[in-house]
Amino acid sequence: MEPLAPGMRRLGKVLGRLPGASISHTTSEQLAKRSETKTPELAASILMGTSPKGVAKHDRTAAGVPVRIYTPKQSGEPARAASPGHPVRPLIVYFHGGGFVFGDLRGGDWMCGTVAMDLNAVVVSVDYRLAPEHPFPAAVDDCYATLLWAAEHAHEFGADASKVGVMGDSAGANLSTVVALMARDSGDVAVSHQALLYPSVGAGDTESRRQNADAYILSGADMNKYGELYGGPFDDWRVSPIKAASLAGLPATLIEVGGHDPLHDDGVLYAQALEKAGVEVELVEYPAMPHGFLSFPRFARDAKAGMAAVVASQRRALLKPRQ
Repeated sequence: MEPLAPGMRRLGKVLGRLPGASISHTTSEQLAKRSETKTPELAASILMGTSPKGVAKHDRTAAGVPVRIYTPKQSGEPARAASPGHPVRPLIVYFHGGGFVFGDLRGGDWMCGTVAMDLNAVVVSVDYRLAPEHPFPAAVDDCYATLLWAAEHAHEFGADASKVGVMGDSAGANLSTVVALMARDSGDVAVSHQALLYPSVGAGDTESRRQNADAYILSGADMNKYGELYGGPFDDWRVSPIKAASLAGLPATLIEVGGHDPLHDDGVLYAQALEKAGVEVELVEYPAMPHGFLSFPRFARDAKAGMAAVVASQRRALLKPRQ
């Protein structure tokens, strides 16, 4: 295994002192207090980066769920509707990570803003309900309802409902592919791309989980606790999408994984399962990276390259010429 990249060990120690650190031995009372304690805005921006200045953000409620909408600025204003001066853009719906227990709209600010700017897209970030207060399937329900809302209202903020992609990291990647499966089955919205960043897909006791059981940022014990708090049955494909009866018909997929991540093999095995089902899939590995590295562009040397790969994959799938 390639050594952990410089700086990532130090980042892991910093994160260990913040809300949402190791929860393997956390009581319900302690968890409730942590959920109420948010990292200060300045600290969050230093750790996770911020959206580019050329991107406008506005918050609203979608199907009862708080969302943040990112749009590239034109003449200093966000493009909210299609017009000759405001071309219709691809629509990306983003679901944050945090083990289904932590996270909010701030966590994906750099990633969402980067996609909005570099892809020239509208990005809708979803603040879905969290466990254990809202166990499975609350997050799934919120994410799917918001996906439908975003497609229905795409024209209001200058997005094209025929060019829809989903994107998520960790637990958010799980939710991304689950809602893509739901959309495939229902036909309610056509999802044309999924960007799954170090996804949790229910691959079980893999070699990477054993090898990285004590990894920085995410440990095996933490993963077990997150699953317990989420509360969904492991054999339900909405918890473990790799167990879906069929993966055929899912959209073009990008999967990114880190070598020092317990979830490394989840991503690899899911890529193999998708390919076997006839899905167009690209797997990108970053051997020196831990779990969550894309959230820390100031610390992780591969974060910018990882996001560039996301945008390139989205561009190929969503902006290809119509037949």
